[in-house]
Amino acid sequence: MSEISADLDAVTAANTELYAAIESGDVERVAAMWDDADDVVCVHPGWPPVRGRSHVLRSWAVIMANTAYIQFFPTGADVGIDGDVAIVTCEHGLLARTDEKDTGFGETARVVASNVFRRRGDGWRLWSHHASPVLGGDDQEGTEAER
Repeated sequence: MSEISADLDAVTAANTELYAAIESGDVERVAAMWDDADDVVCVHPGWPPVRGRSHVLRSWAVIMANTAYIQFFPTGADVGIDGDVAIVTCEHGLLARTDEKDTGFGETARVVASNVFRRRGDGWRLWSHHASPVLGGDDQEGTEAER
């Protein structure tokens, strides 16, 4: 396996683990995905940017404390790597429920995200996460060449 192929696999695995960690509701598991540096930034859908590791992790703790169930349905991920930095752009369906007593399916949404990872001694760590809801329908997506 070539070095670039190994890097692509490792970044893809890190991105997959990020969403699995969020789905698990385990704040420590999510924290393990983030870089230890204080210049990390996270933009949750509809939120202003959250800057700094402690603030970012606190934001995830708040989300997890107020989310009874969350599941991601990935529909695609593109990975680009330049040296020790990688960016993953991805789309996913999202199913979430905030009330544990609610036995319905909860709220659904379509979300796009950009996840920027940095290579560290122990692997690829998240530097920036920016997620945004998709507001238009499929007819507003444009052609593949337009994206």
